[in-house]
Parts: sequence; structure tokens; C-alpha cells
Amino acid sequence: MFQWGMLIPTSESSELPIFNRIEVCIGDDQSLENDLSTYSSFLLDMKQMLSSSDEHSLILIDEFGSGTEPTAGGAIAEAILSEFDRRGCYGVLTTHYTNLKLYASKADTHVINGAMLYDLSKIAPLFKLEIGLPGNSFAFELARKMGLPENIVKDAESRAGEDFVDMEKTLRRIVKGRRVLDEKIKKVKKAEGTLEGLTEQYQQELESIKQQKQQIIDNAKKEAESIVKGANKQVEKTIRDIKESSADKVKTKEARNELQGFIQALETNKINKQKVHDEYINRKLEQLKKRKKSAKTEEKTREEEFRNAPLKLGEKVRVKSNGMVGEVVNVSSKEIKVVIGNIISKMTPDKVERISSNEFKQATKNTNTPVYEKVDPSIRERKLNFSPEIDLRGERLSSAMERVTRFIDDAIMTGVSQVRIIHGKGSGVLHEELQKYLRTMPGVSTVNDEDIRQGGSGVTIVTLE
Repeated sequence: MFQWGMLIPTSESSELPIFNRIEVCIGDDQSLENDLSTYSSFLLDMKQMLSSSDEHSLILIDEFGSGTEPTAGGAIAEAILSEFDRRGCYGVLTTHYTNLKLYASKADTHVINGAMLYDLSKIAPLFKLEIGLPGNSFAFELARKMGLPENIVKDAESRAGEDFVDMEKTLRRIVKGRRVLDEKIKKVKKAEGTLEGLTEQYQQELESIKQQKQQIIDNAKKEAESIVKGANKQVEKTIRDIKESSADKVKTKEARNELQGFIQALETNKINKQKVHDEYINRKLEQLKKRKKSAKTEEKTREEEFRNAPLKLGEKVRVKSNGMVGEVVNVSSKEIKVVIGNIISKMTPDKVERISSNEFKQATKNTNTPVYEKVDPSIRERKLNFSPEIDLRGERLSSAMERVTRFIDDAIMTGVSQVRIIHGKGSGVLHEELQKYLRTMPGVSTVNDEDIRQGGSGVTIVTLE
């Protein structure tokens, strides 16, 4: 629309690029005549896009990578997405593949997740796009809504794996927490607007007081000049009366008393007027002080409520003891998990305080270069060469146990939170004995099979404390 010169619904400050090519892959191009299946037609489209796309191309793909076995299809889709990303292409791609959502979450890519919001109570689309969060398929919820037997849905959840189901639930909690946080941000912005309005009002009143003060001073000067002129006239009259009375003592005394009374009346009038002016100024200043104090108290109360409210997933926090900042990734009744840099730390909620996104960005920007401790060269080399995955296929049980022990020790030393152990399925002996042994090792939190799409019982996922 924009490149055809049509008006588009956007803000006046928006900037849009000019595309030399717009590549589209929507719908099913399978063909019996051309011997093309759904996936073959998709791959043909991808081949054409890869042959011509660059940083001036717009890529539009619906159901990216679907139409074939999920593991292979997801891997090919991720490789193609990585190539589009490397070339700097623009695009919008819809998908249900989890690996593509995880790819978009990486810090070293230019891909951003987006989720179409759903009403969880009705399992109905809201037709709203939320940028920055991975979407949720709601497959199990939709199956229940459509009346699929509960035992079938339960069986499907168990087959998908606990990790997959937990991830779906976590995504829903993150979306819900994001909405709550957005509402709070709106309230804070509204309060800031009110506070700015009050500040402007106080400033205007202060300026008004200054102007009134200057006007009072100018009026006082004019009045003083008038008083001086009147006093001069009174003095001249007194001198004239004394001369005309030929220095009569009684007349002289009366003239002096009259002059003295006039001077006292001027002084009393000046004091009274000054008192009234001072009282007015002080009253106005006192009102301003009370308003400012009230505004500061309200702002402090709001900040305390923001800092001390129960923590939720995705919120930014500051560690009270050292000032380091991070993001909450897990919340339970007794402890929370916070991502600080590349490390996940467990701690009690009272050890941290909530901070705003701006505070988090500022703290991250101003982070000083860390001071590195002296580390043994052999330990440093082990950390650099450590891989979070080990392949034990073909190993005997005894040698596999020995390798796993060293592998877990290295993982704990390097601070890795999760590792993969590939042992294959075979007879199942190595799988069973390894998992029993791993559950007895210190520092191991959970031991589970990999998702069925990533290897199932042929791979063990170990989560470390």
C-alpha cells in the first residue's frame, strides 16, 4: 500500500523502508501434474526466495516449515530463517515450531517473537498482536473445547512431555504477567501526568506570587514617595506656623505634637500594610509547601507499592546486597529464580526489589567492567572447551558412568543450568542406570527424558541446581 502511494494507518513519525522485492509463500501449491507434494512446493518456494532475497526484500511466509516430519521440518526452517536473518531481510513468518520461537529469543539474532493473543476463558482469538513474546498453540485447550475425550487429551500431554507442557503454561503466565505489568505502567504514566500537571500549577502560582510581590514593592515605593511629599508639606506648614506665631511656646509645642502625631500615624499605617502583605505571602508559601509535601508523600507511597508488590514472571529486579539487576524467570512461594547476565540465581523474594524497565536499561548500560579473579589456567581451559552435550552411544556402562561424573562436575563448575546426555535407546539398560545414578548426584535438580521430537528416551536432560 505504501509503495503504491496509498495512505496507511500509522503515526506521522513512522518510517517505512522501500522494498525491491516482495516474496510471498502462502497456501498449498501441491500439484499432481508437476509431482509436487505440499512440502516439496514449500521447498521450491524457499529455493526461489534464497536465490534472490537481500536486505531490500520483504519475506511473507505462512506456516513456515510445515508439511513434513516436525523435527526435520523445524531444523530446515530454522536454517532457512538463519540465512534470511544473516542477509538482513525483512519479513513476517507464522509458525508453530518451538525451535523457531527459541531462535527468535536469542540475543545475537535480529528476529523478534510475536504472539496473537487469545481469551483463555473462551479459547477464542482476540485479534491482537503482542510483540516480544512467543506465541502459544493452545492445542490441548482447543482439543478440550472441541470435545475430545479427556483421557485422550491427558495421554497427549504425557506423550508431549512434562517440559513441553510446562513451557506452554509458562508462556501463558508470561503473557498474563505482561498484561498486568502494562496496566500498571499505564497507571504510573497517568500518575506522572497528574504530577506534572500539579507541578506546573505550583510553578504558575509561584510565578504569580513573585509578580504580586514585585507589584507590592512598586506600590510601596509609590506610596512612600507620596508619604514623603506629604511629610515635607507638613514640616513646611509646621515651620510656617511657628514663624507666624512669633515663636510662641504654646503654638510651637502644638505644632511639634501635630508633626509627631503625623509621623507616628505614617509609621503605624506602614507597619499594618507590611503585616498584611507578609501574612498573605506566608500563607501562599505555606500552601505550596503543603501541596509539594503531599505530592512527594503520594509519589513515595506509589513507589513503595511498586517496589514491594509480589513479584511476577518477566519483571525486572535489583539485588539489594550488590545492586546487580536481572529478570525473574521463576516464582514460587519460598524462592525466585533471577537471570543476571548469563547466570540463573536462586534467592528469597526479600533479597530483591522490583525496578522499572528504564532503571533496568540504565543499570545495564552503566554496568562497570567486571573485576576478574585469578583462575587456574587448567580450569579456564576446561570452561572454554566445555560443551553442554555429551554423546555416550557405544560406551560400556562403567566407562559411561565415569564420563558422566566428570561431565556433571564440569557443568557445575562452569555454571551451566542444563545439559543433554545422548545415550541412545538400545536395550534401555544404559538409559535406566544412568538416570538412577544421576538422581543420586549432588547438584542435580531434575532428570527427565528429552522431548519426543528431539530424541525422546534416547536423550536425558539434566537440570542442575
